[in-house]
Amino acid sequence: QVQVVESGGGLVQAGGSLRLSCGVSGTSGRIFSINAVSWYRQAPGKQRELVATVTSGAATIYADSVKGRFTISRDNAKNTVYLQMNSLKPDDTAVYYCRANIGGAWGGLYWGQGTQVTVSS
Repeated sequence: QVQVVESGGGLVQAGGSLRLSCGVSGTSGRIFSINAVSWYRQAPGKQRELVATVTSGAATIYADSVKGRFTISRDNAKNTVYLQMNSLKPDDTAVYYCRANIGGAWGGLYWGQGTQVTVSS
């Protein structure tokens, strides 16, 4: 079984920063690999949208709306992916979800439960 857990959300003023973390874990003794990991977000009344992706080779892709403000990175030793969010805007307010593409015996796409980010004006 694979678990994906996000943390780091909260309330911040416009122009501020937050760092989200996405931890991936599995049942001890089982081997799996973490391929691409993506952050998505969903604002009230809107569809879930892709924010950023980091591949297993650390290549990154960003939505136009966050380029230059957000940075996605991964620490393979900790099985953790981060999303550094700077210069936050009220439009960034959403629930942020992490999705991990897992290889190995439990291969598939796994989602976390989401973490709320609220940016006040």
